[in-house]
Amino acid sequence: MKRIGAGLIGGGFIGKIHAEALRRLGNVDLIAIASRNDEIARKRGEELSIEKCYGRYSDLIKDDDVEVVHICTTNELHFPIAKECIEAGKHIVCEKPLAMTSEESAELVSLAGNKGVVNCLCHNMRYYPLVKQAREMVRKGDLGDIRLIHGHYLQDWLFLDTDYNWRVSSEQGGASRTIADIGTHWLDMVQHVTGQKVVSVYADLTTFIPVRKKPLKEVDTYSSQELKPEDYEKVPVDTEDHGTLMLKFSGGAKGVLIACQVCAGRKNYIHFEINGSKRSVEWGGEHPNHMWIGERGRVNGEFIKNPAIMDPDAARYASAPCGLGEGYLDTFKNIFSDLYGWILSGKEMDMKTADFPTFLTGHEELVVVDAAIESSKKGKWVDTGLQ
Repeated sequence: MKRIGAGLIGGGFIGKIHAEALRRLGNVDLIAIASRNDEIARKRGEELSIEKCYGRYSDLIKDDDVEVVHICTTNELHFPIAKECIEAGKHIVCEKPLAMTSEESAELVSLAGNKGVVNCLCHNMRYYPLVKQAREMVRKGDLGDIRLIHGHYLQDWLFLDTDYNWRVSSEQGGASRTIADIGTHWLDMVQHVTGQKVVSVYADLTTFIPVRKKPLKEVDTYSSQELKPEDYEKVPVDTEDHGTLMLKFSGGAKGVLIACQVCAGRKNYIHFEINGSKRSVEWGGEHPNHMWIGERGRVNGEFIKNPAIMDPDAARYASAPCGLGEGYLDTFKNIFSDLYGWILSGKEMDMKTADFPTFLTGHEELVVVDAAIESSKKGKWVDTGLQ
């Protein structure tokens, strides 16, 4: 069996998830990690049992044993790291967003296409087994013509003014926070399921907490650590806490998304409902192994994840038998399985036909984010130019 050497840049919350998922594949060796300096790299390496530890990401990229680089850093580093990986001929997995701007993402699409490196944007949410099943149902016409696509992604981890993270700052996270950070997960899922792209946006973006208290020492994502008043400094916030988007899709469907990070009690509440001319489907991440099917003139149904009766193209993402749940961590295994399978096959990279989300996916997302920001400022519909 051919084995592939992988390197991880960034070993925080999402980096640890990447490491765990890679080790489940069986044919990938996680051989190197890079972080902000040698000390942090060694610490992360010890935590994750990774032998080679680099205090500079450039040194990891230069490592001849590393064939695939996983970029799990703060957003402002995605573009320069990805660009350096492309120049070095390394295959790339990048956390979203792909870059800070659509101009940067367009450059990465062009560079990666010219170099022929395999590239993946880590939109794992589309890899829940029943999300894949919904896609196959749409493709087969089980829902009929898609009329309405609606849902939300709600969190509360930034509910308090003392909740702070690097994503709050546009300098590190980009001009959009909530839409670019979590809204794009929902947008990617529904576009993947329906096969329709967002062609026009009417957006209302809101910053409910315009000033936040930034800890004077680092606090991990999703941390509930309590600090003393003197441990904070007040900083203005220039990214949105909330976004409501009305959407028009390429196939004629209409949609609505509400994304918000200040909804008390909601942790990672991602949910969509798709209404067609024949029937509806509804799915949510809090109960990922159940999908509601809505009927007119018949009893409504519940599709419980069961690879024995799922469409074959969806069942291959369900590793456990019916009654045994699969969740968030499994989605990373699924996306990486598709990516590394492509690499091992030796197929030429094609961002339009790949089995996984690519840099082109990431660029088109940032185009939609740009449209949402412009729409919110001008109070009008803005076309994305996507088809």
